[in-house]
Amino acid sequence: MQSFVDFMNGIIWSPALIYLCLGAGLFYSITTRFVQIRHFFEMWRLLLSGKSSSKGISSFQALAVSLSGRVGTGNIAGVAAAIGFGGPGAIFWMWTVAFFGAATAYAESTLAQIYKEEDDGQFRGGPAYYIEKAMGQKWYAWIFAIATIFACGVLLPGVQSNSIGNAVEAAFGTGDMIETAIGTFSFAKILTGTVICIILAFIIFGGVKRIASFTQVVVPFMALAYIITAFIIILLNIGEIPRIIGMILDDAFTPMAGFGAAIGWGVKRGVYSNEAGQGTGPHAAAAANVDHPAQQGLVQSFSIYIDTLLVCSATAFMILITGAYNVQGVMEGAFLVQNLPPEIGANGPVFTQLAIESALPGVGKPFIALALFFFSFTTILAYYYIAETNIAYIRRTFKVNGMMFILKLVLISAVFYGAVKTADLAWAMGDVGVGLMAWLNIVGILIIFFMSKPALKALADYEEQQKRGVTEFIFNPVKLGIKGADYWEQKYKRKTGNEPKEEEEKTNIVEQPSA
Repeated sequence: MQSFVDFMNGIIWSPALIYLCLGAGLFYSITTRFVQIRHFFEMWRLLLSGKSSSKGISSFQALAVSLSGRVGTGNIAGVAAAIGFGGPGAIFWMWTVAFFGAATAYAESTLAQIYKEEDDGQFRGGPAYYIEKAMGQKWYAWIFAIATIFACGVLLPGVQSNSIGNAVEAAFGTGDMIETAIGTFSFAKILTGTVICIILAFIIFGGVKRIASFTQVVVPFMALAYIITAFIIILLNIGEIPRIIGMILDDAFTPMAGFGAAIGWGVKRGVYSNEAGQGTGPHAAAAANVDHPAQQGLVQSFSIYIDTLLVCSATAFMILITGAYNVQGVMEGAFLVQNLPPEIGANGPVFTQLAIESALPGVGKPFIALALFFFSFTTILAYYYIAETNIAYIRRTFKVNGMMFILKLVLISAVFYGAVKTADLAWAMGDVGVGLMAWLNIVGILIIFFMSKPALKALADYEEQQKRGVTEFIFNPVKLGIKGADYWEQKYKRKTGNEPKEEEEKTNIVEQPSA
């Protein structure tokens, strides 16, 4: 199984995908005139001023749901893997893919808003919806939907629960070994997997509103606690910062693990962590209740900064300052840098646990176990919502009862299986899922751009209304030449009492700000 999954990863994560991720981010940065910089303060304003409704969640809730997908194992164990296999220079390439990826996140999330639908009293949307409506290629949309259900319902949840199980075992010990039908596992991992599954079942059977309510409280609190802990460690070693930054920059271009390893691992773990271009973020973005699609695109763009430039950087600096890492050489068992025993693997949270433990004795292992539980658990919730949305997409055409219930059972089983299995297999399977989604989504949003440029038109329209000083933004897709945005056409008609027309005069509706 491990050999087959590694073979698949070698195909999916070829240099072509790495260039595609970086190239798409650079392309959208240029075409939007670096929207991730120009509208930084507007992102803050929108984040704090949105509202929810009976059909949709607020911008902040949508950010929390998407952040729960972005801020997870990749920020703790993924950063450790990037350093362990790619050297310190991999962190520079994580920063690079995050900066350019913020523009990709704007594009895909704006598309999700433009082409969203109302389904059973709530908003639904994502790559499958905008691929069908903007590209007109339903077969391609189905491929994405099926790949995403498989990735988010089966492959990716196990990565998150695996890191929780490993962290709990490292913090509190293994306990007795127990023989089961699928192998022999520690009591700690079996208990951890069972507890996760019980809590998970309670929440996912409550729907997207319960998921949003949970994540909007847990994600900001846990991320802040994690960043404060990292900040304390950095302050205690403030004199090391220039050396660490120099090490990252030097190793980025003259890498100890090889140029391909530094870039490859930096981009792979960068995409895994911030998910820009992967196609996961747009699902939560589509659920937001906003007055203009570009607004949620900007909010989602900001989430990349939180994920990589704050949380991932916090992990990297803690590991590099304390020296709690090894760098794997080309040969099995050979190390370019060895500061820890050889049996400590990079595919897990142990580097980060040991880093905090060495700086704050008695804190590191239990704190990372707790942080990973919340980060990874909320990521599993996000994966469920993404898989559920794509099943809802398929049910528009292929109506079969019980599909959502089956998804819940499969995902809960995958979570338990991941919690007790080895880390290498779990991460490799997760990489297959991430890579498949990234290929399909990035190719899709680039084709859509060259066909009709809807995300760019929405941005230009939003900026034009900003210049006119409107107090409530409106979106008329027909005037912009955007076809297939049925929800927004109907909303415009309800709001103005007019049929949307291409030649219509610009309207300025003066009401209380709502976004």
